[in-house]
Amino acid sequence: MEIHSSTYVISSPELAKCPEPDRPEYAFIGRSNVGKSSLINMLTGNEKLAKTSGTPGKTQLINHFSINDEWYIVDLPGYGFAKVSQSQRKKWEKMIEDYLRKRENLVNVFVLIDSRHSPQKIDLEFVDKLRVWQVPFVLVFTKADKESQRIVAANVKAFLEKMRQTWQFLPQHFVSSAIKRMGRDKILGVIEEMNKEFENEGGV
Repeated sequence: MEIHSSTYVISSPELAKCPEPDRPEYAFIGRSNVGKSSLINMLTGNEKLAKTSGTPGKTQLINHFSINDEWYIVDLPGYGFAKVSQSQRKKWEKMIEDYLRKRENLVNVFVLIDSRHSPQKIDLEFVDKLRVWQVPFVLVFTKADKESQRIVAANVKAFLEKMRQTWQFLPQHFVSSAIKRMGRDKILGVIEEMNKEFENEGGV
């Protein structure tokens, strides 16, 4: 898939304020500081598209980016360690749950997992929520350039093994590095396939 254009559209505080659901949409979510903005920028080839920050919890709204004027990438707030009040966190959680469960043109969620770490409870709990909500997702293990291939492979395997304890079928997964552009073609290839399916099924 060729990316010809990628533009910021809008940041919405709630589902009702999101753009018209008139094209396929792919959401990206992960723990705070997992490298989400860097991955989005790498996929689109636009370093200035999503704002990267060393501060966890920087993304606080539902951010829509239009790709090739044909589909959306959506940057969602991270779950987990952002230093925010309990009430703010509850508000975020409701916003994210509403979006994931009710957005009718949402085709797939890319759940980002930091490949430098052994399986984290918070990530396993989040993918389990997606299962309960019946939201389709793909796993993307990020920052693969920051550790040896052996450690990355061991962490990916351990995460999938943990899932296998409660899941009958495992989702697709990719290993990525924003710096080395690793995983880019595979992730865009999956989106391309899903876009075709979306069209064949008559869209929204």
